[in-house]
Amino acid sequence: MSETDRGPASEELTDRLSEVFDLVGPLYRRAYRKVEQDAPIEGLSVGVRAVLNMLRENGPMTVPQMGRAQALSRQFVQRMVNDAAARGLVEFVPNPAHKRSLLIRLTGEGQAAITAVFDRERAVLRQVGGDLTDDDITACIRVLSRLLRHLDDVDVD
Repeated sequence: MSETDRGPASEELTDRLSEVFDLVGPLYRRAYRKVEQDAPIEGLSVGVRAVLNMLRENGPMTVPQMGRAQALSRQFVQRMVNDAAARGLVEFVPNPAHKRSLLIRLTGEGQAAITAVFDRERAVLRQVGGDLTDDDITACIRVLSRLLRHLDDVDVD
């Protein structure tokens, strides 16, 4: 029997998963505020930072692809892409797979901006350390990924 076939979680496990949800909200909001506080360094909003990072990680993408990947509405992603384009951080290029849905890709300036943000964030994350192990991080990613997959059917538009 695979992990995903085990059926409903026990009450104890359900309580522990509730603890995870209770931590994710404050963690997200604090991380969001930290990005906002540091935004003047590169002048990026949290939304533009998310767009640039997706493009850094995945290469050129369409607005709908970015929306699905981040569980964000296409309208919100389009506004962030437009903001990034107005600043010369991204550009629109033809999409060979779809005539109307253009690909968005980083410009050199966009690559430099997101690299600076990424490097600064990694410097902050290096300070977390402590007694965390690779196994701890692997387990955390596994749990959060499972919770995210469980909510795949939530409509973000």
